[in-house]
Amino acid sequence: MKKLGVKNIFFYCLLLGFSKPLFAINDSIQKVKPQFNWQAYGDFFLAYDANNPAGESRQPFLFNHNRHAKVDLNLGFLKMGLQHENYRANLSVQTGTFINDNYASDHPILRHFQEANAGVAINKRKNLWLDAGIFASHIGFESAISAENLTLSRSLVAEQTPYYMTGIKLNYVPNKKWTINLALLNGWQRIRAIKGNTLPALGTQLVYTANKNFSANWSTFIGTTFPDSIRRMRYYQNYYFQWQLNSKVLIIGGFDVGIQQRNKNSTTYHTWFSPIFIAQYAFNERWKMAARAEKYADMQNIMITPTNQIGFDCNGYSLNWDYAPNPYLLFRFETRYLRSTLNVFENKGSFQNSNLLALGSLVFRIKK
Repeated sequence: MKKLGVKNIFFYCLLLGFSKPLFAINDSIQKVKPQFNWQAYGDFFLAYDANNPAGESRQPFLFNHNRHAKVDLNLGFLKMGLQHENYRANLSVQTGTFINDNYASDHPILRHFQEANAGVAINKRKNLWLDAGIFASHIGFESAISAENLTLSRSLVAEQTPYYMTGIKLNYVPNKKWTINLALLNGWQRIRAIKGNTLPALGTQLVYTANKNFSANWSTFIGTTFPDSIRRMRYYQNYYFQWQLNSKVLIIGGFDVGIQQRNKNSTTYHTWFSPIFIAQYAFNERWKMAARAEKYADMQNIMITPTNQIGFDCNGYSLNWDYAPNPYLLFRFETRYLRSTLNVFENKGSFQNSNLLALGSLVFRIKK
């Protein structure tokens, strides 16, 4: 099987996004002008970790707001988009501590691309699209963009699942209730495929929108994070629902579970899982509060390996306050408490079974 490399991906992006669609071409493509949009975003933060970690980073398995007692930029980006009824494209460049922590496996230049993709409608109804490039992950309800999440910090399960994917994706919307995505990917959160791996990964997503107040999502990943010589297959399931109970209360609940072969061709597997529940209360347009309860269990260290190399089993709780004085600014404050059955949290050069965090953030966002 031919390797799906990043050079081929970008070639397909250009071919699909800027040539005439083969299946949906009609006279309107020349008559309808494309819409251009852009946005600028910055997330500045200050975190105080009561464990007083010895290094600059708070904990090795966190990738957002992961600095202690210093003001820093978690994520800043500039995004440009092009939208037409027959084609679309996005380009977003980024910087910040999130990039340094989360893109370590990718090339230093490529890691600054948050999005680089193009797509084309391939039927007359414009409800079947083919996209290629770097795009946001189909797994989970939390994104790298803090302002889009109910809580300031990311859940443990979000930090251990992909924020981005690279590949080719089919998007089909047969009606208002259903959305179906099928993707051929370079791997588990990778821009370039792992050296020595010739097996593309498969991603699927099924979204059911009952009405404007309730939706449910089921996403999967089938692939590997190893080269062919030691290949271990990974199978991952992500379930969640979003329920707008009334004008003030929004509830999100989810459950993730993953299994991975212990060795190449093995019939036994390592398992990890994570349930999560978040509730947000909106006092008005400016003030909101959110509470989160979560658990993450990974005793074989498939996703989380603490510095002291022992298993990971943790419960977490957080309380979040948001204040938006205008559409461009968002002030956020969160307290978060993590407690494990094991001593997995760094504490002044040693380890303990709990972690207390106070986190503040100022987000600016401009969309045009």
